[in-house]
Amino acid sequence: MSELLSSPLFWGILIGVPALIVVIVFLSFFSVWLRALLAGAPVSPLNLVAMRLRQVPYGIMVDARIRATKAGIKLSIDEIEAQYLAGGNVINCVHALIAAQKAGIALDWQRACAIDLATKGSGKSVEEAVRTSVDPKVIDCPNPESGRTTIDGVAKDGIQVKVKARVTVRTHLDRFVGGAKEETIIARVGEGIVSTIGGAESYKSVLESPDSISKTVLARGLDVGTAFEILSIDIADVDVGENVGAKLQEAQAEANKSIAQAQAEIRRAAAVAVEQEMKARVQEMQAKVVEAQAQVPLAMAEAFRSGRLGVMDYYRMENVQSDTSMRSAIANPEGKK
Repeated sequence: MSELLSSPLFWGILIGVPALIVVIVFLSFFSVWLRALLAGAPVSPLNLVAMRLRQVPYGIMVDARIRATKAGIKLSIDEIEAQYLAGGNVINCVHALIAAQKAGIALDWQRACAIDLATKGSGKSVEEAVRTSVDPKVIDCPNPESGRTTIDGVAKDGIQVKVKARVTVRTHLDRFVGGAKEETIIARVGEGIVSTIGGAESYKSVLESPDSISKTVLARGLDVGTAFEILSIDIADVDVGENVGAKLQEAQAEANKSIAQAQAEIRRAAAVAVEQEMKARVQEMQAKVVEAQAQVPLAMAEAFRSGRLGVMDYYRMENVQSDTSMRSAIANPEGKK
């Protein structure tokens, strides 16, 4: 054992292996460390090793810090790494800070990170939000992706007016986190246009001054609670649509006609029922007449048996009936009633 401890080879292996590992690790981080050092944004080797162990792409972290440092923005490597671990895009955040600084817009690292996380998964980015704040963008109202091309409203005279508007907005960075996005702006502007058209006395007034729509809508403060500031609302196109009032009147007339027909049918059915009832009563009366006529021969027979009617009386009655029939035939020879 003493011979092993006194052996130079043993001590060479014991010291050389760790030293070799340290050299290999240092060489793997050397280029990144040197790039950061030469750029004036030094990062300690221990931080690089720690990021490697935490599976953080230290090259991207160092690049982000170098870009911020070159733009005069002081950021620590820990702040950049924290944003990455939170799921953010550190490069976009740094680019947004640089763009805001160049445009003279007040934006700090924490707010940029919050906007970046708020736009995650929405197809937007903090860099786009800052760019829109510097260079306002135009939103079509309605959105062509919704399948509609115009916003339709009906004036008080019943004429439909179709409007296409373009809204110029600028991102309000202080309200971006938690503020409503483009869909809310489009919905509010559309509602304002419809209500403005509905308040017009005639469609002609809308056609004569389309700017009255934009002025009325702008006066309502539609950008409250949204992530944008509305700069202008321009009416791109105004067309006359259908005569909705006439169609409604036509539909109402058809409905009234159907109601009147139904009521007339009720009255007709009632009249038919009364007619049938009267016919039944006539038949009933005729039956009573026939019954009464049937009693006459019986009464004559009873009179013969009781002696109240003689043969001569019967002949005289027959003669009277014959004479009456003859006179009726003479008076109406063709049998007209």
